[in-house]
Amino acid sequence: MSAAVFFGCTFIAFGPASALLLITVFGDPLRVIILVAGSFFWLVSLLLSSLLWFIAVQLSNKENRNVQRGLLIMGAGISVLFQEAFRFAYYKLLKRADQGLVAISEDGQSPISIGQMAYVSGLAFGVISGAFSVINVLSDSLGPGVVGVHGGSPYFFLTSAFFTMALVLLHTFWGVVFFDACEKRNWLVLAVVVSSHVLTSGLTFLNPWYVGSLVPIYGLVVAMGTWAYCTAGGSAHNIWRCFTCPKKPDPHVLIYSTLRNPAED
Repeated sequence: MSAAVFFGCTFIAFGPASALLLITVFGDPLRVIILVAGSFFWLVSLLLSSLLWFIAVQLSNKENRNVQRGLLIMGAGISVLFQEAFRFAYYKLLKRADQGLVAISEDGQSPISIGQMAYVSGLAFGVISGAFSVINVLSDSLGPGVVGVHGGSPYFFLTSAFFTMALVLLHTFWGVVFFDACEKRNWLVLAVVVSSHVLTSGLTFLNPWYVGSLVPIYGLVVAMGTWAYCTAGGSAHNIWRCFTCPKKPDPHVLIYSTLRNPAED
């Protein structure tokens, strides 16, 4: 049973991300490089925010639960700000790299667009953050022990997997919208992205009231996914064509002769 829970939660948490990586990233070496570098930037942001939280805990009263909970909430907020700051720094780095690629290319064109960079970097942030958020949970799912035997929720592993999947998708969508806002210097959109990230982190403190946390988070997934889709140039017509799969007209025109066969004697 523990193995089934482990593999089931793993596939829920990283199934969509694995499909996106296999189909859209791993076939292009440049995208793989952007993916690895983006993961490194996220790890550095995690390191800095963890150091600040650790120092604050050491300087505080460890026996006061309210103080420790407040520090945890503060640490989550600081972590979000660090992540978004490093996302912006990564955008600046990719812009510099893109200018270099244009300079050395033969046709004067970049081999990858800013939109593609935004997508891959957002996916990198999502995969690495999802891995760090759920790896200990998956390790505990292998046992021994039974979830909920002491009054806890029996859906802990399942909801953790669904939250991780939402987090991966949200980071991907945030990356697309964030880079586009940086390109257009739209500071209001940047503020909305950062605010939605803070809101998502804040909703996790409602656990184990999973209805109050997961439902709004997946509402954000739908909203940000729609926003990112429109930002990338998508439209309702493209969705309709995707589901209906219209056949393309044959460009070859065949002209049949109207001559009748000669009459037989």
